[in-house]
Amino acid sequence: MHGGRKKAMKVLKGMMQERMADPERKCEDFFDHVIQELRREKPLLTETIALDLMFVLLFASFETTALALTLGVKLLTENPRVVDALTEEHEAIVRNREDPDAAVTWAEYKSMTFTAQVIMEIVRLANIVPGIFRKALQDVEIKGYTVPAGWGIMVCPPAVHLNPDIYEDPLAFNPWRWQDKPEITGGTKHFMAFGGGLRFCVGTDLTKVLMATFIHNLVTKYRWKTVKGGNIVRTPGLGFPDGFDIQLFPKN
Repeated sequence: MHGGRKKAMKVLKGMMQERMADPERKCEDFFDHVIQELRREKPLLTETIALDLMFVLLFASFETTALALTLGVKLLTENPRVVDALTEEHEAIVRNREDPDAAVTWAEYKSMTFTAQVIMEIVRLANIVPGIFRKALQDVEIKGYTVPAGWGIMVCPPAVHLNPDIYEDPLAFNPWRWQDKPEITGGTKHFMAFGGGLRFCVGTDLTKVLMATFIHNLVTKYRWKTVKGGNIVRTPGLGFPDGFDIQLFPKN
């Protein structure tokens, strides 16, 4: 991971230098806005902080969603009943379109009831972020123990998401466990895949849209089978040491 970070930072630094050397460049992405800030007379960022920010954003926006989807495909492969239910939901959406090849609309996305349950179950089991850090602002009493003000606290989402007192048969991939429950849009003490409180993940809704769009295209356009890999490790985050290769076949 350390070697990968060094390579990524080298690429980002090269991009920054190239863009900084072009004062006529228009703002096309977030990196350009960061560079605009660096050009100010009294910038809020230093180059080092800006590069760290871009690296973290790459991980937070791409890596987390890609990992969750990889686990999602593995779970779907192992649970054909879930695939059948998803296929029924998404093929009905396609049948109701004037143009079957049209892109997913917002109304269609909001109608994906079972898909939303599948996404909740994927992220519950994925536990992409194994620890969330907070600071005690005052003394906190918990079950006879005192957490002194100023102490750092690590909240462990997997301990909650895999707790049999909260989730029946917690290791099972069961999207139906979310049926008839109000959609959780924020973090709670029983569900914190996207954090919670004031530091709730700002990309939560985007992640759900991306996952739903991926699932829509997967189940309406393709069949697939596992080729190799799929073993999981936690180090402590989710990883696939030997990858997870699948073969796609067009449905038509």
